[in-house]
Amino acid sequence: MNRVSLPAQEDGTLPWGLGLDVGGTKIAGGIVDLGSGELLARRVIPTAPERSGEVVLADALAMAKKLMAEAHALGGKVESIGVGVAELVDADGNICSSHLLGWGRLPVRDRFARIAPAVVEADVRAAAVGEARYGAGGEFSTFIYVTVGTGISSCLVQDGRPFAGARGNALVLASAPLSSICPHCGARHDQILEEYASGPAIATRFSRRANRAVARAEEVMAAAAIGDRDAVEIVHSAGEALGNSVGFLVNVLDPEAVVVGGGLGLAGGLFWDSFAASTREHIWSEETRTLPILKAALNTDSGLVGAACLAWERRMER
Repeated sequence: MNRVSLPAQEDGTLPWGLGLDVGGTKIAGGIVDLGSGELLARRVIPTAPERSGEVVLADALAMAKKLMAEAHALGGKVESIGVGVAELVDADGNICSSHLLGWGRLPVRDRFARIAPAVVEADVRAAAVGEARYGAGGEFSTFIYVTVGTGISSCLVQDGRPFAGARGNALVLASAPLSSICPHCGARHDQILEEYASGPAIATRFSRRANRAVARAEEVMAAAAIGDRDAVEIVHSAGEALGNSVGFLVNVLDPEAVVVGGGLGLAGGLFWDSFAASTREHIWSEETRTLPILKAALNTDSGLVGAACLAWERRMER
């Protein structure tokens, strides 16, 4: 398959776009050459979502304004703003949850539209589009994009377009409990993947096991790499659990490939090896079991690049 092209302007060219990726750990933004996917300017600040939604939104708006000024200084013009958010987003761009950012009741799109025409989308769908246009998903008609970081989400991409579902909620991979009853003692287990295999979950599990505070999963990964037994067990089990869920997704959707992004998804090492092996182990069809499992080619910039793409595409569709 050839990559799906973005709609061009009347003169056949593509402008620059501004993309923001607002997650639980950081706000990343950049100016994107939509013709090539190249980042012309990039900024990153901590999200600190424990603050009010209004304060976080003010930071994101300030970043957008600074990037617009950088684009002007570089001699270019930005025609649209795309904002990917780590929340549920419906088909009209309304943020329908406040699990991380506290933006559920705020007029986010309207605030950004005062700067330039704006689109708000779920971060995983934005990142999936980035990989479809310029990254590891471009050669496939259908692929699953999975992001693993502060949270864990997924998106099916068909012919370059992310599938949002009837309400915009076709992204929840790891937030609902997998309930089971122990056949021996009768205890009920409500295991939530995001509380077991995400970045914060890995840090929390290791802190409890080692009886010392660890703030980030990277520290646990580093400990596992030098043979710390507790770290090895926790990282390996997190990768296995994620592979169980992704294998289930593959069985249901039968994509050509799986593309994985997010800070933890790109970590490699023991986590990646156990995740990839577990995914293949949980795929039922022998033929499907050999499908490509790839890291996002745009690294951690998939979300902001994809958000910029979506904003321009939807502007041209109107």
